[in-house]
Amino acid sequence: MAELITLARPYAKAAFEVALEDSALDNWSKMLGVAAAVTSQDAVRTLLINPELSTEQVATSFIEVCSEELDSKGQNFVRLLAENKRLELLPEVSALFENLKAIQEKSVDVEITTAFEISSDVSDKLAQALKSRLQREINLATNVDADLIGGAVIRAGDTVIDSSVRGKLTKLAESLNS
Repeated sequence: MAELITLARPYAKAAFEVALEDSALDNWSKMLGVAAAVTSQDAVRTLLINPELSTEQVATSFIEVCSEELDSKGQNFVRLLAENKRLELLPEVSALFENLKAIQEKSVDVEITTAFEISSDVSDKLAQALKSRLQREINLATNVDADLIGGAVIRAGDTVIDSSVRGKLTKLAESLNS
């Protein structure tokens, strides 16, 4: 997995720089998201590994599948990836691009999983607290998982705050077993 990310990073950075220069971060985000979704289809994967097709044929077919979703620069990007036999990296390129975009926009996606449904007042207060702690705009999503028993698990980028009852019981069990 780390190898794929390492290979995808220069492409994501290049796409990000072009998008930033053109003030088209949202457009590139959409294009890369569509291209990544297309790449994950079994029929497309078969196309990508077909040794009988030239890289230009693969790129042209891929662009046709994406239809109107790719502008001319997006199509050139796909051709570059096809030429370097890197189209299968599109999901990683898209994810890395989204990380770069979030850093640029000073925002972070936060997922709060609770044992019970929380009110909008509570989620607003959590969003405000996280905004001041992380010093970024917060894109909040909430989920319910009854297995947590109580409390919440907060995921913000690489940061995980587990204050669930299940998490505390797991930590207690680990400390008793060591």
